[in-house]
Amino acid sequence: MTLDDILMEAEEKMEKTEHVVVNEFAGVRTGKASAALVENILVDSYGSQMRIRELAGITTPEPRTLAIQPWDATQITAIEKAIQKANLGLSPATQGKTIRIFFPELSQERRTEFVKIIKKMAEDGRVAIRHVRRDAMDQLKKHAHDSGVTEDQEKQAEKDVQKLTDTYIGKIDQHFANKEKELMTV
Repeated sequence: MTLDDILMEAEEKMEKTEHVVVNEFAGVRTGKASAALVENILVDSYGSQMRIRELAGITTPEPRTLAIQPWDATQITAIEKAIQKANLGLSPATQGKTIRIFFPELSQERRTEFVKIIKKMAEDGRVAIRHVRRDAMDQLKKHAHDSGVTEDQEKQAEKDVQKLTDTYIGKIDQHFANKEKELMTV
């Protein structure tokens, strides 16, 4: 494995970590309805666990309303139970063959709770990126001793890994700042 391979692998892992954090942020409720809040909730269906997005169409007919229309009407109660069990602070209401979720206005207290939640998610992302950096540094040291890489090349590769780490931590910080602004906007 060359130094470039180690760097590319580290960047790939950091990028995946960033995507995970962004997806987690999407699942945190803001004042408006978003399909991302419920699409990954697991439902006991047909003898296995399936995501709501695999069982139903999810739409936002109004800014503060989410409509979930199962493709199989027999799944309505299972989907409704899964949403309640997910503990999102939302109460689904069944209207015919559609489940509607109405989003009440968030209180200031609730908004600050959500900010704490996303702050923890962002910190977990930063920690994961630092783990990737540590693993890449370990690989660089091991590889440098095994393949006769010069000390200057090793030092430059370590600087590159650190630069990558700083870049991706900065990206997570930016996503956090955007989500925090979105949450705190009344």
